[in-house]
Amino acid sequence: MADHDVMDKLVSLCKRRGYIFQSSEIYGGTGSVWDYGPLGVELKRNVKDLWWSAMVHQRDDVEGLDAAILMHPRVWEASGHVDGFTDPLVECGNCHRRFRADLPEVAGGQCPSCGTRDAFGEARSFNLMFKTFMGPVEEEASTIYLRPETAQGSYVNFLNIQGAARQRVPFGIAQIGKAFRNEITPGNFIFRTREFEQMELQFFVEPGTDDEWFDRWLDTRMKWHLSLGIREEKLRVHPHGPDELAHYAKKAVDIEYEYPFGWKEFEGVHNRTDFDLGRHQEYSGKRLEYIEPGTNRRFLPYVIETAVGVDRTMLVALVDAYREESVEGEERVVLALHPRLAPVKAAVFPLVKKDGLPEVARKLHDELRAATIPSFYDEAGSIGRRYRRQDETGTPWCITVDGQTLEDDSVTIRDRDSLEQVRVGLSQVRGWIRERLDDA
Repeated sequence: MADHDVMDKLVSLCKRRGYIFQSSEIYGGTGSVWDYGPLGVELKRNVKDLWWSAMVHQRDDVEGLDAAILMHPRVWEASGHVDGFTDPLVECGNCHRRFRADLPEVAGGQCPSCGTRDAFGEARSFNLMFKTFMGPVEEEASTIYLRPETAQGSYVNFLNIQGAARQRVPFGIAQIGKAFRNEITPGNFIFRTREFEQMELQFFVEPGTDDEWFDRWLDTRMKWHLSLGIREEKLRVHPHGPDELAHYAKKAVDIEYEYPFGWKEFEGVHNRTDFDLGRHQEYSGKRLEYIEPGTNRRFLPYVIETAVGVDRTMLVALVDAYREESVEGEERVVLALHPRLAPVKAAVFPLVKKDGLPEVARKLHDELRAATIPSFYDEAGSIGRRYRRQDETGTPWCITVDGQTLEDDSVTIRDRDSLEQVRVGLSQVRGWIRERLDDA
């Protein structure tokens, strides 16, 4: 199957099963902005919850933060975004569409839209930040920006959190939040969008220990992706060469996944040195040094950053899980999502709509939901058709209530991936599922 076919089929599945819809679709859609449907919002929540658990709840040296999207405009001057957060932009003289100058087709002189060659004007810088105004008057003094990243909120709150949480360096600040970039050439479904969500950790360390902490965090993040069931052969680390390093970085690597459209970055690990705290200290006039207890030694910590896109991680999970298989001569499409990522953990079916089976199945479904195990009830169509719908949804286990259930209070549980079926007592179903989620 061609790579572009995989993406086309995945996009179709995501709409059909309620994962992702184009924003404002009934009005023709908004370019590269997406809405997450009933299953998509659950998958997104699972990704964020698993990240938060690993980065905050399971560690003593990381604190959480939810910083505001709107920040003082001087923040973005200090960070370098006002002057330096730009892409080179060119316009085709024939169709007047605009593109990033570093796209391969554009660099080769051909317009990706109309195909005209050598019709581009001179490249000019285009700032990627969305600009708006705060207050009733639209004037330069009231200019404000939608944040292009969440990291700056951690830097300006460094001393607030360090003091309130009584943390000692090394420690980190983690947050999950929306960011906005006015991308010139977005695309590839939810890979590059104008509105997106980030999961970022800023880990503050003593200068001289930064190389060690960089390696530790890179190893930690790779293990986390593997814990989600992502195939190891589809992951790789791309170190930044001297010509790729950002102005603030001493060292940086991209964690890349082999999407159908090629190897692309979805998480970055960076050694940002003391650049950010130093700049905010300079621009704000406030001292941001850490004072070491016992010695009263002052220093600006270095920062090891891990920054991963929620939407890109979702796309990794969806692409990695997509399968087309033949089972006993019948084709099936499967989303083999890791059970902890799957939006629905179990689907409950009565084999037939009579003999009291729907009542038993409904009761089991309600008990699972009450136990915070996301469950789906379905009694429409043949049992095979119901299985196929759940395979596409990514549901790990399908539970069938049948005639034997009325005799011995047992049900059949079918595994999505192995297709194996086992009999489990009704009273044991919750524990059976919970045990496998814990062991996954």
